[in-house]
Amino acid sequence: MNKAEEQQSDSQAVQRVVLVTGPSGSGRSTAIDALEDLGYEPIDNLPLSLVPRLLEGPPINCPMALGIDVRNREFSTGGMIELIDYLTRIPSVIPEVLFLDCSNSELRRRYGETRRRHPLAKAEDPDAAIAQEIDILAPIKARADVLIDTSELSPHDLKAEIARWFAQADEARLSISVQSFSYKRGAPRGLDLMFDCRFLRNPHWEPALRALDGRDPVAAAYVEADPRYAAFCDKILDLLALLLPAQLEEGKSHLAVGFGCTGGQHRSVTIAEKVAKALAEAGWQVSKRHRELERRAEGPATEKAG
Repeated sequence: MNKAEEQQSDSQAVQRVVLVTGPSGSGRSTAIDALEDLGYEPIDNLPLSLVPRLLEGPPINCPMALGIDVRNREFSTGGMIELIDYLTRIPSVIPEVLFLDCSNSELRRRYGETRRRHPLAKAEDPDAAIAQEIDILAPIKARADVLIDTSELSPHDLKAEIARWFAQADEARLSISVQSFSYKRGAPRGLDLMFDCRFLRNPHWEPALRALDGRDPVAAAYVEADPRYAAFCDKILDLLALLLPAQLEEGKSHLAVGFGCTGGQHRSVTIAEKVAKALAEAGWQVSKRHRELERRAEGPATEKAG
């Protein structure tokens, strides 16, 4: 249970405020956009001294997402800590600090790709500025209520992670993400449930099927012909039929289910397609994603299943 769920007793009497911060290049803009999609009122780069004034008066009818980083006018580590402490003392405000972390090497790579200058850099090389900013933000990172490492997250992954933490409680829907992946590349971050499909028949060893993927009816039929396939699918769907209503009752807004195989192209894709279709037909809100097929640019990144 996060801080908002622990403290909020009357949604009309309190104002939820998420302070979004982290190193430049860690995905702050993506996170704020994701919060806006979830119904938050976004305000970016507001001077720290104006935040208390913004919260004067009665709460508005939606939570706020305030983007704050070193580019903010009046920004300082001490000022940010003082602001967090000040908001914590206001009974009518529920503050949460969302800190987006990222490794130095990944930040360097991102700046190299975009050719943008780091806001603290006096020259084109961002290395010193990245290290300086991470040092500046370290005390704020220690105060984070939610810390998300974006080093290996795509924008899609980050938005899904934001939804997991910050979807509003009055949205009485459970969003289910069904994903396939290759164990060789590691499991995706943020999975709640993970199933290994490597025991099923592998179309990779059939030359005529190797170039296909698990969405193809011929390749899927080969996997489905495994005598263990039907029982495996049935038991997974039975388990989900038990768990999903319980997760919704618990207040969860997002559940990520992953299916892995060796290459992430055949068996895991076939199972993910089957499970996503069954859940959508049962009335659940489902999205499906095939990570390794995205890497090969053979299909859309995310398809709506229902």
